[in-house]
Amino acid sequence: MASRIHVEVSRVYTPDGDTYARVNTIGTTGVRPFVLVPGIGVSSTYFERLAPNLNEFGPVHALDLPGFGGVPHPDSAMTIRQYADLVGKVVDDLGLEDPIIVGHSMGTQIVSDLVSRRPEISTLVLIGPVVNPRERWIARAALRFLQAAWHEPFKVKFLAISAYAVCGFKWFSRILPEMMQYPIEKALPNIHAHTLVIRGQFDAVAPRDWVEEVGRLLPNSRLWEMPGAAHSVMHAHAEEVARLCVEHAEQATSDTPLKDSDIIRVYDTSADDIPDAPTPVSIPDAVAAVKGRLTEAVGVARGDDELIAEGKTLHAEAMEQAGDARKAGEE
Repeated sequence: MASRIHVEVSRVYTPDGDTYARVNTIGTTGVRPFVLVPGIGVSSTYFERLAPNLNEFGPVHALDLPGFGGVPHPDSAMTIRQYADLVGKVVDDLGLEDPIIVGHSMGTQIVSDLVSRRPEISTLVLIGPVVNPRERWIARAALRFLQAAWHEPFKVKFLAISAYAVCGFKWFSRILPEMMQYPIEKALPNIHAHTLVIRGQFDAVAPRDWVEEVGRLLPNSRLWEMPGAAHSVMHAHAEEVARLCVEHAEQATSDTPLKDSDIIRVYDTSADDIPDAPTPVSIPDAVAAVKGRLTEAVGVARGDDELIAEGKTLHAEAMEQAGDARKAGEE
């Protein structure tokens, strides 16, 4: 059976041409496109399980930002505003009409800054928003990250360590102060898009009281908490998060304001069609997945977008096969 997943890789350059955002695209048709923006140090790989589920609704464009995922960075640190402007350029250059913008962790700062200045964007998703203004110092942020990481699956921990190694300490240490000092609480009241905010139950980086404050600051929002999840909720609970995002996008097409923006609803994970654990991977699929990862890594090292796309597609196909096998076993 032919795979439903094929990854295309392209670049959108900064106005000065010094660097670019790598755009990893799945699909070309659907209701509305998604733009996925990851957090500090990590890459679009964090969305590898979420993106195929969103693709059933519309095309998905997952970004690798300058300095992350092997994308070159300028000599000086980029600000959150500069990253936001680059994401806006991605939207413009790809000709995306009112895309659904999704940000995770530091990505929530980037997309909040962008959407607060773009009233034409009607739909926004913030996953694990940062930084809690009451804890805006690096030592406390590091502690919160470790507390959340304790509850992450092994694969997420491995992805994080790999991503930070590729990013490098020098660039990470330059961007971290930009993240810590960005006042997201000042951008939120200027966002008029229908906004969905998602946190994991064990996400110490985005604690419940802070997320409730985010809801109060946003003019039009709905808050959800995912039981059993931590900061990287969109990877460990991809199907549930995708379902929330798609339902939110469908509701956002109406002009009806969202209600109870400061009340966190707890997602019901007892539904029969949601797996209780990550999909087990057979040996052939695991070998194919590793081959895809290695191919992608070689492509990143060479700056070869076609090879990166080939590797991402191989890995996505392996995960798709594993998912199909699980569903067949349940029937």
